[in-house]
Amino acid sequence: MNLKPEFPVAAPIADRPVANPSRTRRGGKVVLMLVLIAAGLGSWWWLRPGAEQPTSRVRTAPTTSVVSAQANHGDIAINIDALGTVTALATVTVRSQISGQLVRVNFKEGQDVKKGDLLAEIDSRPYEATLAQMKGQLARDEALLKGAQVDLARYQGLSAQNAVPHQTLDTQVALVAQYQGTLAADRAQVMAAEVNLQYTRIVAPLDGRVGLRQVDAGNYVTAGDANGIVVITQLAPISVLFTVPEDNLQAIAARLRDGAALPVQAFDRAGTKGLAEGTLQTFDSQIDPTTGTIKLRALFGNGTRALYPNQFVNIRLLLDTRKGVTQIPSAGVQRGVPGTFVYLVNADSTVSVRKVELGVSDGDHVEVVSGLKPGDTIVIDGADKLRDGARVSTRAPGGQTGTQPAAPPAGGNRRSAGGSPT
Repeated sequence: MNLKPEFPVAAPIADRPVANPSRTRRGGKVVLMLVLIAAGLGSWWWLRPGAEQPTSRVRTAPTTSVVSAQANHGDIAINIDALGTVTALATVTVRSQISGQLVRVNFKEGQDVKKGDLLAEIDSRPYEATLAQMKGQLARDEALLKGAQVDLARYQGLSAQNAVPHQTLDTQVALVAQYQGTLAADRAQVMAAEVNLQYTRIVAPLDGRVGLRQVDAGNYVTAGDANGIVVITQLAPISVLFTVPEDNLQAIAARLRDGAALPVQAFDRAGTKGLAEGTLQTFDSQIDPTTGTIKLRALFGNGTRALYPNQFVNIRLLLDTRKGVTQIPSAGVQRGVPGTFVYLVNADSTVSVRKVELGVSDGDHVEVVSGLKPGDTIVIDGADKLRDGARVSTRAPGGQTGTQPAAPPAGGNRRSAGGSPT
């Protein structure tokens, strides 16, 4: 039986064809020549004049867009900010001094009144009658005194002639003195009746603004009414009470002792809108031990009625003004390993770290004691992405690019972004 293999069997090694060595060497030379030709063409294409090289192969320094500002020479104010409460210099609850029926109310709610203006009237007829009665009693007692004085003069003449007993003369002298005392009491009663009659006309005790009416005409009012008739509040001038830390007391006291008038500005609750301008009047006589603050009072003319009692305001006290100093925006000040420093913009559009010594600050600007001179340009926005030597382009605060940097040299070193110098 003839059995054939199921799978083809490889031929013996001795039966395989042998490759021609000369042909193999010729093929390798051809491949090498093709590779060299391709490399030469690539080099020519890469280095030909005017060829643009891929940006991925050129390492250039990054440019950071920043906002810059110049240090300038000027005046800087030393301000103390605080929270204050508007307080009226005088608040009076108008009450009746006598009892009676309120017959007339002569003011309107919210009206500005002057001292002496008529506010209300009480029925005056009972007090007019009492005054007339007191005057009649005074007239009667005056007549009695005159009669007693005539008798006294007569007794004195008779006593000189020993015509009347001395006791009778003494009695007449005592009677005259009694009538004189009665007459003095009558006059006092007349004055009291006149005062009560004047109290039937209720007038404003000070200049100010009347509030809401507490009682209407027709009501019976008495001197003991707790609510009174109306409340008058003095609005112009008006004061603001505010507190400052005790550390500022010595500087404030020294300025007041020198006779300086320290300006004070009042702002709204947000601290953006100015309400009124005034001057510091005085400070309290003791420090609050629980808060370590002292209370001060500022006086405002308040002609525009922008301040009202119990209103919360932001206060800015101008303590002093430093004149002719170098100042920069506070936003340009950085703090890091070197201490207090700024990023100085150089002429080649790079920045360098410049250590500075600061003085007083008014919030938006700060005094530079050393480290900068007027005219130096510093970075005030975008400094968190900078390092010493970084390239920058300046832009306006609104975002429009301003000064452009010089073109970086080809193949320049790239710097990593950072927030503070190393």
